Amino acid sequence: MSADPHLRPCVINVDEKDIASSVGENLLDALNRADCYIPHLCYNPALGPIKTCDTCFVTVNGSLVRACTIRADDGLTVSTRDAASEAARREGMDRILEKHELYCSVCDNNNGDCEIHDAVDRLAMRHQRYPYRPKPYTADTSNPFYTYDPLQCILCGRCVEACQNVQVNETLTIGWELEHPRVLWDGGRAINDSSCVSCGHCVTVCPCNALMENTLLGQAGPLTSWPAPLKREMIELVKGVEQTTSFIPITAISKIDQCLRHTEQKITKTVCTYCGVGCSFDITTRGRHILKIQPEQGPANGISTCVKGKFAWDFVNSKDRLVKPLIREGSSFREAGWDEALGLVHERFSAIRASHGPDAIGFIATSKGSNEEVYLTQKFARAIIGTNNIDCTSRYCQSPATKGLTRTVGYAGDSGTMDDIDEAELLLLIGTNTTDSHPVLATRIKRRLKRGEVKMIVVDLLHHEMAERAQLFLRPKPGTDLVWLCAVTRYILDNGLEDRAFLAKRVNNLEALRASLAPFTLAHAEAETGLSQTDLARIADMIVGASGVCALWAMGVTQRTTGSDTSTAISNLLLVTGNYGKKGSGAYPLRGHNNVQGAGDFGALSDKLPGYLKVSDKEARERVGRAWGVELPAKPGLNNHSMINAAHSGGLHAMYIIGEDTAVVDSNTRHTQEALERLDFLVVQDIFMTTTAQFADVVLPACPSLEKEGTFVNTERRIQHFAQALDPLGEARPDWQILCALAQRFGHRWDYAGPREIMSEATKVAPLFAGATYDRLEGYKSVVWPVDAQGHSETLLYTKHFHTKDGKAQLYPVHWHAPVERADAEYDLTLNNGRVLEHFQEGNLTARVPGIMSKVNQFYVEISQELADELDIKTGARVTLTSRRGSVEAGVLVSPRVAGRELYTVEFSLTEPINRLTGNHADSVTSTPAFKELAVKLSILSREGPSPIPRSNPRFGARTPQSGVEVERKWKRGEYRPIPTTVADRGGVQS
Repeated sequence: MSADPHLRPCVINVDEKDIASSVGENLLDALNRADCYIPHLCYNPALGPIKTCDTCFVTVNGSLVRACTIRADDGLTVSTRDAASEAARREGMDRILEKHELYCSVCDNNNGDCEIHDAVDRLAMRHQRYPYRPKPYTADTSNPFYTYDPLQCILCGRCVEACQNVQVNETLTIGWELEHPRVLWDGGRAINDSSCVSCGHCVTVCPCNALMENTLLGQAGPLTSWPAPLKREMIELVKGVEQTTSFIPITAISKIDQCLRHTEQKITKTVCTYCGVGCSFDITTRGRHILKIQPEQGPANGISTCVKGKFAWDFVNSKDRLVKPLIREGSSFREAGWDEALGLVHERFSAIRASHGPDAIGFIATSKGSNEEVYLTQKFARAIIGTNNIDCTSRYCQSPATKGLTRTVGYAGDSGTMDDIDEAELLLLIGTNTTDSHPVLATRIKRRLKRGEVKMIVVDLLHHEMAERAQLFLRPKPGTDLVWLCAVTRYILDNGLEDRAFLAKRVNNLEALRASLAPFTLAHAEAETGLSQTDLARIADMIVGASGVCALWAMGVTQRTTGSDTSTAISNLLLVTGNYGKKGSGAYPLRGHNNVQGAGDFGALSDKLPGYLKVSDKEARERVGRAWGVELPAKPGLNNHSMINAAHSGGLHAMYIIGEDTAVVDSNTRHTQEALERLDFLVVQDIFMTTTAQFADVVLPACPSLEKEGTFVNTERRIQHFAQALDPLGEARPDWQILCALAQRFGHRWDYAGPREIMSEATKVAPLFAGATYDRLEGYKSVVWPVDAQGHSETLLYTKHFHTKDGKAQLYPVHWHAPVERADAEYDLTLNNGRVLEHFQEGNLTARVPGIMSKVNQFYVEISQELADELDIKTGARVTLTSRRGSVEAGVLVSPRVAGRELYTVEFSLTEPINRLTGNHADSVTSTPAFKELAVKLSILSREGPSPIPRSNPRFGARTPQSGVEVERKWKRGEYRPIPTTVADRGGVQS
């Protein structure tokens, strides 16, 4: 730890010794960095001063003060060893121990990170002045993921501060006015009946065992698994011994116990395997048991997690895991050895290539695997098979956003990092349900909104949480975002509100854009979108009036037939208003999978080599070919969408699908599954027997991220390393090892020692990642591409020039066409769809987590109150939704999030219902399926019944927002006495 390099350095005097600091640094942080221990049971660097624990008193410039409230500056003189300071800290600790029963040797949290235990030990406390006073409460064990024990709670308020002002779910408070204060959920509900989203922030910051992961209970060490009555006997025995021996022998025993636990426990730094935010954290394991996830240092998330990243790891040890290769025999599978399975793949691929050519085989790389594995997948396709038929999940979601950016500004990624989003004066969110799809990014936005530091416009079909918190929420007609974007851009130009200096210096093609905007008057936009001209003008004025605007968008934009053009229109608007190349501005298409950005970056695209080198570029192709020792194919290959069509037409004979449930996640599942059935040979490499695997001829058991090493790229272009925490289960192997073994069957010497060596090769092939070495990714270090050979990351793009031939951005004219599929007389309802917080996509991982399933366990459809009244149905009704492709059955949730004749369903399903309904129509530029353009009709099976969402789902809770812990309410309690007064009364006597 060092002083903040971004702040002016200063020197402070601590106990007559000068230490380096920075102006504005919290004094506690400076003292801890200088190894000057001061207990601080309510202070956490991520939370700031809370002022409830009274344990950090020091004397500053002659006055007794809480160290957490002081900022460093030149001339600051601090004493920590004077009698008053020491007495004050001991008094604070005594008050803490009055609320917390010390029984560390049998405590599940005695793992080296209990701050009460550490404070007692480091202060060498012998006894406590005030006896422990039990409270008349029992532990709340209702939540499936964590437990709250008010008997151990010291009322430090960290959990409340984290919930109110970091996560900003605003569920937790402290009932200071109760006779026996305690932490409350929704003012006094059981945790599982509250608005708690199980993000785990509260558990992460708790300094003791008052809040603890259920996975830790009884599992941390040998003694913790004892039955509760036996534990209680041990506690009573220990407490009795303390009266005569003091804390010190007991603390020594607990430290021995702690060391014994550490011989069984393993702590590994990993990166989340779910969405594209890229949260990183330590995972603690004991054998194969996952004890806890502890975030703290992640560059994207800090102390934050969501319910999936914090708690949804049960799938790793699921009984459903594939642990041996399988080979189809008739309508079933038999287990096989690796030699036989790989031999069959080699034999069949070789025969198909010989008979039909290399382009008869297609590859889909996993967006959940590592960059190194993606790199080898596309290298296998190109260098060994000889085809550019390679694609990834990006085709289903983010390819249109990539196209919009490459058309206008050059790079296929976010303009900056999440730190830039934090600095924006205005956020423009379009077609993104951020709190459900990218929850940790949403927390960053919500905390700035709560502090009044940013304004937000949300344009979406769904009235989700971000819409509730926005200064302006607008709901256009489905599929009309391009129209209002172009109309707002024209309004700005027509009224001379554009950034003229920026356009003149840094942007081309203004007049062509201006001409293309001629049809997009405010009146035309009002007619097409349903948004009023007043609101459209207000959007323009808010954008023009902000010093920096960040536009965030996701699948509500990209999964339409106009996805590429709408993404282009967003970029055009940002360019016209000068919102590129400066802090707090730019374009931020939010990536859905943990490594969907990396999958494209490292070459899993049919027309791009690693680093976005074009396969049609002879010089780039020859450069990569020389590195690989082969001649590469020049013709762009088939993408996901066209592979399925080619399988139908007989042009594609074999596929190799890695970590993607194509049969479920591709649109029009009947069409897709028929295509898979028509293949001569299908290989599926995955961790579960997915729906897609059931169509395979060979199934190869792969490893999840916890069982291997590698790197991911998050939505902000950040490359992060994850280490191996567990051994592979059974005979499962990491994807990279499987590909290397198969390559050797084809006569290629792929003898990589490991992912480090694979990345080293990739950095030489693709200049974009030149400096992304494993040494630079050690621990929590990361780089953001483009990263040069010296390791310098370009975190904020376009500060000097755009990634184009002449260094200028290109305004790109677009034209609107109505959605291909709209509601009509027969299919009279519009069906939107998207993610739900608790699950990830179809649920292949999260559906194997019992706690997650207790929150959302079935496919359902949300309908408006208006439509429910018209149909005379209630929440719990069962209905059939029918499109032009098929039908599904769903439970009904009458919801204020939808309006009129628009419906909303979740992507989560164990039986792929949403894509039974979706069609083959797609974005004309990128072939991304138009999942969001869907018309259905509804028939009623029953008019009411049990809610399809359990009552334990947080949407049924009632948040209790407040400014934070509100410590002033504690100070108003009759028994509270300020520490300095107490110290004076005690005459500096220490306990």
